[in-house]
Amino acid sequence: MQEVAQDAILNDNNVLLLSPTGSGKTLAFLLPVLELLQPEILSVQCLILVPSRELGLQIEQVWKKMGTPYKVNICYGGHSIDTEIKNLSNPPAVLIGTPGRIADHIDRDTFRTDKIQTLILDEFDKSLQLGFHEQMSYIIGKLTKLNKRVLVSATSDIEIPRYTRVVNPTVLDFIPEQEEKTNLSMKMVVSPSKDKLGSLFNLICSLKSQSAIIFCNHRDAAERISDTLNEKGIYATYYHGGMDQDERERALIQFRNGSMSYLITTDLAARGLDIPEMKHVIHYHLPLKEDEFTHRNGRTARMQASGTAYIIIHESEKKLDYIDYGMEVLKVDNATTLPKPPEFQTIYISGGKKTKLNKIDIVGFFSQKGKLEKGDLGLIEVKDFISFAAVKFNKVKDLLHNIKDEKMKGKKFKIEVARKVVKKEEEK
Repeated sequence: MQEVAQDAILNDNNVLLLSPTGSGKTLAFLLPVLELLQPEILSVQCLILVPSRELGLQIEQVWKKMGTPYKVNICYGGHSIDTEIKNLSNPPAVLIGTPGRIADHIDRDTFRTDKIQTLILDEFDKSLQLGFHEQMSYIIGKLTKLNKRVLVSATSDIEIPRYTRVVNPTVLDFIPEQEEKTNLSMKMVVSPSKDKLGSLFNLICSLKSQSAIIFCNHRDAAERISDTLNEKGIYATYYHGGMDQDERERALIQFRNGSMSYLITTDLAARGLDIPEMKHVIHYHLPLKEDEFTHRNGRTARMQASGTAYIIIHESEKKLDYIDYGMEVLKVDNATTLPKPPEFQTIYISGGKKTKLNKIDIVGFFSQKGKLEKGDLGLIEVKDFISFAAVKFNKVKDLLHNIKDEKMKGKKFKIEVARKVVKKEEEK
């Protein structure tokens, strides 16, 4: 898919790339973008529009891992506009952003649009679904020198809006027929009560302490389920579109680094998130549309791996056309042994890239001053102004004691256990 996409994007002006979540679409369009960039042009040359900040951040990370000499920046709502304006004063070759924020920057004239020759609309079906028509139409109208347009989607049969000016695109369809995905198994859990929390608890207890993503249809349900599971001794966090950006990031980091075992979320996490391969996806609620069900399941059984999707149903629920109710029924009533607690705990550090802190600094400081050994430190994530490090649970107390009065790179940083995401009422 990546080879075919590279050839098409380099040689054709309009490309529609259809490929399932987790199949490597990001590299499929970034590799040809790299070939199209010209080092002598000191301005934005490629604009990538995304429906969510999480997808944008993931693309930014992939670009950075490619180790190119070209600068990349990302702009999205909830991020400091002043920081973005400062970043854009030294223009990146590749600019990633959500439609609303990019339209805002164009209004403010914070970057030139006359050198942008390549436009990528990633997960553009989701952008349409979220109602970004007006902003995308406005942005595309300002890109007068475009000669390449690439639309990327995990869903086929999308009507392409006229304002994209994508006419008769080269279609690269890598979406497999549903029956081909034999490495995904489906199981049903029948809940005896209408409130399915008891069955969810039993199901989690049956998963041999393996992590899972649990999907529900409403934000308040995600919070309620997370709170209830925590009360029962299960390490869970929630994630949805109503949270502040830093809360969303913290929830994802704690799930990604293994200090939270279960992520309770809405369809916001069905695609575009940088989270590890999951063995289990649980549908606490079923979505109304089949394509959202497919995207949720795309969080497991990616590429050649196998995975299981579970649906929890009660007899009173309306039957949905796209579900095969004849699937295997899993009995979990007797599963009550709590999953093992996470191996790691997340440590917060009050410095990041903009304060000249990097992963090597943190590893060195925690090893030398904190007396951590190699296996005691897990995933480290360095943001603009803050950082997070996963540390073995049983080493956290000693680490914090050892570094209490120490400086890192000649500066005293606030270093403490990262707080859990909690409801606003509790924070007050």
